Amino acid sequence: MPASPSTARAINDRLALRLLQQDGPLTATQLKTLTGLSRPTVADLVERLQGAGLIRIVGESGAERRGPNARLYGIVADRAHLAALDVRTDSVAVVVADLLGATLAEATLPIGSDTGTEAAAEQAAALLERTARGAGAAPLHSVGIGAPGLIDPVTGELRDTSGLPAWHRRLVRVLQQRLPATVLVENETNLAAVAEHRAGAARDRDTFVLLWLGHGIGAAVMLDGKLRRGASGGAGEIGFLPVPGTAVIPSAVSCDGGFHSLVCSAAVCELAAAHGIDVRGRTEPGEQEPRAASAVRAALAGEGRSEAFLGALADRLAVGAAAVAAVVDPGCVVLAGEVGHAGGDALAAYVEERLAMMSPLRTEVRAGMLGGSAVLRGALLTAQQAAQDALFPAGG
Repeated sequence: MPASPSTARAINDRLALRLLQQDGPLTATQLKTLTGLSRPTVADLVERLQGAGLIRIVGESGAERRGPNARLYGIVADRAHLAALDVRTDSVAVVVADLLGATLAEATLPIGSDTGTEAAAEQAAALLERTARGAGAAPLHSVGIGAPGLIDPVTGELRDTSGLPAWHRRLVRVLQQRLPATVLVENETNLAAVAEHRAGAARDRDTFVLLWLGHGIGAAVMLDGKLRRGASGGAGEIGFLPVPGTAVIPSAVSCDGGFHSLVCSAAVCELAAAHGIDVRGRTEPGEQEPRAASAVRAALAGEGRSEAFLGALADRLAVGAAAVAAVVDPGCVVLAGEVGHAGGDALAAYVEERLAMMSPLRTEVRAGMLGGSAVLRGALLTAQQAAQDALFPAGG
């Protein structure tokens, strides 16, 4: 059944807006070429989008050409303002942006473990409001939040998870109550995968698994361009994966003894120290353990028994990657987080070599490109998509 005229117009409008977002500003002639639409159809959609306040003339396409065909059209970036939050156990980071994702302001705030639930949530919410006002971006249209823990796939809410601060869940409710904005929360590892897919190491892959290697361990499963969260939102809780080489097995309430115990930050630092890499002094103010990323960088610089350390670490990472490959067969594994970013292509090559010996399934291993910024980037992309879905015409 052919689409109705109104549906066809909406589809064409969304196509043009997507092209203007990705490749713009563009002329009407360029839109005609990229969309395959007729010149009158493009002229009509440009007029509609201008009338709706979604696009405007932003210049001309060259000194030699003048007139209507040379006008450059771009999305009205200040039509809506967005924000993203990266909520960690001891801090929150905020970025405020326009509709095209251009950063307008950034801020961070440490939150001590002795801060009460209500006080911590209020401090984080106030930071967001203050940053948005300072950037001239109030009111906000959409807010994306990245947090550790499980997201209920039915309600979209952050679940109450043992070991994580209670203020995380409270913050989501506070923002929903105080802001006239759409507030979306997603697991931090899933957001890192979204960011690496859109702007990082997996731009050419619609199917891959991202391993987040930091203080904790997580995985994100992207199949055919879509995140797979599982029946309870727990897809990717790879820290609980039982593996050889640990003294105990994980339990329903603790990932100790699972894959987490092999490759979490503390385990990587212990492994580095055992190979003569001095991890003392590689501690950030307020941290209780050395930074694993710094130890990996030191090994890549040749400190200690670096080859043996990198090989041993790659062996551990390959165990988890092989388990994922056996179940999902993603064809590509991205090593993300601070450790994956620090290890870069060198560590990825070590892991790919070990993985090829463990699994008959050909699996490429890549280093994440975005490092610790991936969660914020993914949260901002989520907010941007929500705003565009609300503002841009949709077929129906």
